[in-house]
Amino acid sequence: MSPRVRALAGFGITAVLLFAVAPLLLGDFRLGLLAKYLCFAIVAVGIGLAWGRGGMLALGQGVFFGLGGYAMAMHLKLADAGPGNLPDFMTLYGQLDALPWWWVPFQNPIFALLATVLLPMTVALLLGLLIFRRRVRGAYFAILSQALAAAFAILLIGQQGTTGGTNGLTDIRGFFGYDLNDPVNRRMIYFIVAVALLAMLGITWQLMRSRYGELLVAVRDGEERVRFLGYDPANVKLVAYVVAAGMAGLAGALFVPAVGIISPALIGVVPSIEFVIGVAVGGRASLAGPALGAIAVAWAKTALSERVPSAWTYFEGLLFVLPIVFLPGGIASLVSLVRRRRAAAPPPAVDQRPPLVREGAA
Repeated sequence: MSPRVRALAGFGITAVLLFAVAPLLLGDFRLGLLAKYLCFAIVAVGIGLAWGRGGMLALGQGVFFGLGGYAMAMHLKLADAGPGNLPDFMTLYGQLDALPWWWVPFQNPIFALLATVLLPMTVALLLGLLIFRRRVRGAYFAILSQALAAAFAILLIGQQGTTGGTNGLTDIRGFFGYDLNDPVNRRMIYFIVAVALLAMLGITWQLMRSRYGELLVAVRDGEERVRFLGYDPANVKLVAYVVAAGMAGLAGALFVPAVGIISPALIGVVPSIEFVIGVAVGGRASLAGPALGAIAVAWAKTALSERVPSAWTYFEGLLFVLPIVFLPGGIASLVSLVRRRRAAAPPPAVDQRPPLVREGAA
């Protein structure tokens, strides 16, 4: 079976599971949780491209997730407040009389939709130009991206009157004219998130199989050799970093109507690390592995916090350690591992004696 046929079969199976099986088996509450998990899976797909294929351990994807989420939440809060009115938290915390100037453009729905993706990509482009041009990589890149996530969360917390502070932007009731309290509309949000995940998987698959995907792997494995061949590794890594940021921004924008809230607690250092944990558990070098890992880790976090609320973080850490030790390739490597073991198994013994001898022995 060719790789294209396997990929199409995988997309078909995924579509059936997301659009037929899950809505049939899950109630409204669990389906809403799955929509939340799928948002995390979209972020993980981007990290898989940047880290698994490009070797860039992006520990600050919470920044781009937050930029997309806040851009969407700002528009929805303004829509809920109505024309000429301020969002409720501004009158409660900030005691403002007029809308801040940087909130004004988000009254336009088209601007808000574009900002959810283009704003994270623009920030990633500027950061990438500064980082990759100076050849910052490895642990230094990871630490820098994590520090960026921490700084962004602190900035949001400090602006309580205009960003909601620690609480963030909450009590979002509508989504472009649809009431989010209606179960039918919440199912619609789930289907939108599922379509977005499949689209991001398709884009990533195309990038991985293209000449750019091969060049990205070459930069990961031998950056100096690629530079010697006449390519600029900074530009190659920059594209993957910007695409991953756009995916994280889209995920943050979809997370807001799916959950109804966005806050600094969802975009800081800890969430950024949890994104990476999901990618590592699923298998960072594969296409579907990061998405599967993100969903598995998010589901385990919910299940463990329900059963052992005082100790679930230890189980979450164990969930990260065990695959790294016993299954470095993640969940996605199980199929190939089984195939290799079957291929390495000795063939069954065949009786080499002549037919007459075998009959006499019988």
